Amino acid sequence: MYSNPAIQGRAPAGAGGPAKAVRLTLALVAALLAGLAVTGVFSTTLSGLFSPAQSASTGAASIPYAPRQLVVSSVKPLTALVTYIRSHTGIDVQPSGQGSDAAGEQILELPVSQSVTAAASALRALPGIAYAVPNYIANAAGRWIPNDPGRSGRTGGWQRLQWNFTAPDGIDAPRAWGNLIADHRPGARGVVIAVLDSGIAFRNWGTFKRSPDFGGTKFVAPCDLVAGTIKGGVCTDRFPLDRLGHGTFVAGTIAEATNNGYGLTGLAYKASVMPVRVLDANGAGTSSTIAEGVRYAVAHGAQVINLSIEFPPGTTSGEIPDLISAINYAHTKGVVVVASAGNDYNTSVDFPAAAPGVIAVGATTKDRCLAAYSDTGKTLDLVAPGGGDDSSTIHTANCHPARNLPDIYQMTFANQATAAKAVNVDAFALQSGWFGTSMAAPDVSSAAAMVIASGVLGAHPTPDAILARLEATARHLSGATPNHKYGYGLLNIGAATAKGGPLTPTNPVTNTTTTPTTTCTTTTTTPTATTPTGTGTPSAAKATKTTKTSTTPACVSTTTTTTPATTGTTTTSTGTTTTTTGTTTTTTTGTTTTTT
Repeated sequence: MYSNPAIQGRAPAGAGGPAKAVRLTLALVAALLAGLAVTGVFSTTLSGLFSPAQSASTGAASIPYAPRQLVVSSVKPLTALVTYIRSHTGIDVQPSGQGSDAAGEQILELPVSQSVTAAASALRALPGIAYAVPNYIANAAGRWIPNDPGRSGRTGGWQRLQWNFTAPDGIDAPRAWGNLIADHRPGARGVVIAVLDSGIAFRNWGTFKRSPDFGGTKFVAPCDLVAGTIKGGVCTDRFPLDRLGHGTFVAGTIAEATNNGYGLTGLAYKASVMPVRVLDANGAGTSSTIAEGVRYAVAHGAQVINLSIEFPPGTTSGEIPDLISAINYAHTKGVVVVASAGNDYNTSVDFPAAAPGVIAVGATTKDRCLAAYSDTGKTLDLVAPGGGDDSSTIHTANCHPARNLPDIYQMTFANQATAAKAVNVDAFALQSGWFGTSMAAPDVSSAAAMVIASGVLGAHPTPDAILARLEATARHLSGATPNHKYGYGLLNIGAATAKGGPLTPTNPVTNTTTTPTTTCTTTTTTPTATTPTGTGTPSAAKATKTTKTSTTPACVSTTTTTTPATTGTTTTSTGTTTTTTGTTTTTTTGTTTTTT
């Protein structure tokens, strides 16, 4: 797969099966500069995909429990208890960082490879241990737990991998599912979500196969704008089939078949998905293609558009006026546009997420901390789980940068591309190694669709009303609300789809609006664009930024920025922007974007 240089080297995380990391060699440096960087390649055989998982006991086999956690009661203080268990069992337990109000009770974390139930049995045999049990997961009344097994082979086992969907670390999908079932619109039935991405494995065609967990998922108005175009309002290529895996992953998060006894779950699982291919097999696409995709989606009935893509840092609205115009058009037509903030560790959100009228989504980890790679900034609206490790820039009790935290899981291609080999488009698995703001954006797109379906804002809510509802119901994480790190907080679909409650944030802030000029003030007509590298795809490293981009003059664009109405001031700024990556600069006649 292709990864952002900023997130190279991260060790595989999560509860997956065996993983083989392929390191970059000198022979792959040229491929990196061509957008074919391979930092982590993972293979998971289908035969091992649904291996039986341990259950807590025969009688409790259907009760889910938190992975890698034990609840232990002992009179020993925490440090002495950890030492005692290690010396008597050989199990390398660690303090979890989670406290317990019960006297003598501790929550301990186990190694990735350690069986939870076997560890519980070993600890219960030790003198001085009153009890040692898995950290079982309960569900409030009104929540709905699908039967999808994940890898466990047992009903509801999806929860062990899809921590991002459950509370408190994730977005509380079970409550939202229950709300929509009560509203007679299960899984956002009837809402159309366009996925503008690398395509989707949505059907069988030649060597291409449909993802096995898309059985029952409804796909509408497919269009491939990489291989085809729009003529007379008609798409010339109706086969936007994925060659990368990124779009399939994103679409799975949104609407993978749910409660079908197979694989994992999708959030808006009964919504209709519109596959629009705007990124090629390397995860790159031009602004004109993406703009065409936005207008196509609006014309064909999309109510929500997901853009898990980013332009290089430093790109301005004046360099992508075609896409900014298309996004404005979508907004005026009542279509919600959601985009990922970017994976560059930057203190400003990348385009298209930074554009007015777009819901900009950053990423959090299982610790409910800002993800190390996630872009931040004043135009950030919300955060949602993107997986990976905690940021070292956030100093709160939730953040532990040294921890190796789990990734995001969804069904996609079983192998990842290398410089010498493309993906197999007919083999699928639940892959580890996927993290990024690309994984966070479809959560918010699904939430927007579910709010529409729920009717809590009426029959035809505006994009602004939907954003206000999502912000008003978000879970506060840290600092003032809103702030540059988390926006209004962690997406909470359960609260957003519940009847009543706040409709607008308690501390609303008017977003800055930037209007690009239609011309550049330089004679340069071929701006330099970054060599495309995909992000938010399998990668292998603890987040350490190893590559920075540099800027050189190409096209000077003038923008007018209007600050919130309370200040009543207007400023004009002029800037120069173009970007190079590595040691090579590629001149193109368009602007390129990359997956995030």
